[in-house]
Amino acid sequence: MLLVVAAPAFPAQPADGKPPLDSTKPGATIVDSDVRREEALSKTEAGKVITAIDRTRDNIGTVRKTTKLDTVDIVFLTDAARSEGGPPPAIENKVKQHQEDVAELRQEIEANALLFNAIDSRRVQAEDVLAVEFDNPGKVVIYAAAKPPK
Repeated sequence: MLLVVAAPAFPAQPADGKPPLDSTKPGATIVDSDVRREEALSKTEAGKVITAIDRTRDNIGTVRKTTKLDTVDIVFLTDAARSEGGPPPAIENKVKQHQEDVAELRQEIEANALLFNAIDSRRVQAEDVLAVEFDNPGKVVIYAAAKPPK
């Protein structure tokens, strides 16, 4: 079965008559948030990732309520990507220990327009998110078992 979806080649005019969102802002900005990326090895970040996974239950509520952030840091744990065999045992075991919370966290990220657009802009799938950490008001770090896009 073949499904074809057609979309207009021009941007839609909002029904409220207001001009569309300013598209001249750099792609690194998602709803006034600076989205930055970093590459790291899971062995050097393991302590931070495990601590963040342990806090997943608390962070789910924060993700749910987040509507504005100054900075979104996405940390690509390149050696933990599926193509590399997945996270190391210490992180993988912690994810399994908090399996239901991690699954709920991923659902909340997908439901949060700001966070979903931030990870999507860096081609991170929600299923690759291991944990989030809210360092201070206005900043979140998202740990992803993924490699950044080329």
